[in-house]
Amino acid sequence: MGITYKDAGVDITAGNEAVERIKPAVASTWRNGVIGGLGGFGGLFSLDLKKYPDPVLVSGTDGVGTKLRLAFQLDKHDTIGQDAVAMCVNDVLVQGAEPLYFLDYLAVGKLVPEKVASIVEGVAEGCRQAGCALIGGETAEMPGFYNEEEYDIAGFAVGVVNRDKLIDGSGIREGDILLGLPSSGLHSNGFSLVRKIFAGYSLQENFSELGGTLGEVLLTPTRIYVKQILPLLEKISVPGMVHITGGGLTENIPRVLPMGLGVEIDLSSWKVPPIFHLVQQVGQVEQTEMLRTLNMGIGFILILHPEEEMQAVEILKMKQENPVRIGRVVPGQGVKYL
Repeated sequence: MGITYKDAGVDITAGNEAVERIKPAVASTWRNGVIGGLGGFGGLFSLDLKKYPDPVLVSGTDGVGTKLRLAFQLDKHDTIGQDAVAMCVNDVLVQGAEPLYFLDYLAVGKLVPEKVASIVEGVAEGCRQAGCALIGGETAEMPGFYNEEEYDIAGFAVGVVNRDKLIDGSGIREGDILLGLPSSGLHSNGFSLVRKIFAGYSLQENFSELGGTLGEVLLTPTRIYVKQILPLLEKISVPGMVHITGGGLTENIPRVLPMGLGVEIDLSSWKVPPIFHLVQQVGQVEQTEMLRTLNMGIGFILILHPEEEMQAVEILKMKQENPVRIGRVVPGQGVKYL
């Protein structure tokens, strides 16, 4: 009998079992517009042209990065998929777009159906939180490329916004205020630095200031802001928004500012979560490096005209959000910290 694909490390039967296991999670994300189910060569989605008569499609793609190492070490895989979704849909949201659908790419060293199902359940949870449909994806078994216990996950989201509602920062003006929304922790950025800092620590170690083990806190999934922000956009005009990802506050805020404008950020205006203090203390990291690498407890920022602030705060609080004014737009460039 000749060599088989399974002998080479790729188990088609296990792949089929994984697909069967993930079908309920995938179906739980479907929304109006989804056509067909899993198994086709492409995911199908029908755009509602009554709701979006002048549509602009907005797309975003990302992965989870070296945060995956923690999932491997803890053998905990049910939240990492939410990170993959969050990094994409929050970016799409910045342009004012409603996320419509998501597709993931999962590459594994050895395909274990139960592990794949756990990972995809995390993806489905992220999609449910974002209100977008998981309409397809790819699981690739790649022996010899990844170690058996390793995998990588990435994906992309597509959203839509009417052209006249597109948010590009051009309406930002001097005197506008910055309203920050809390992060759930480190989200999915800066983990190469964080892992280097805690290389000599056990992920099972308890830190009283963290309220849990180091691993639990570091693996906390990225927040998704879609269901808080979309209702707000229906009520008020928002000239600019920022998703605080790689590059922290320092690098991300200027991405949406018009030429000639900068921002002043009051670092005393919010309480920085303990994990950031611990990272800075253990690693002896300079404050400027913290601010240009990590979100420091602010995951998403709205830039608003001052007259819109009160209504925005009311709407966000109705969505169980806790917004805080963290700064203002000023002449100049870049970010100045007070």
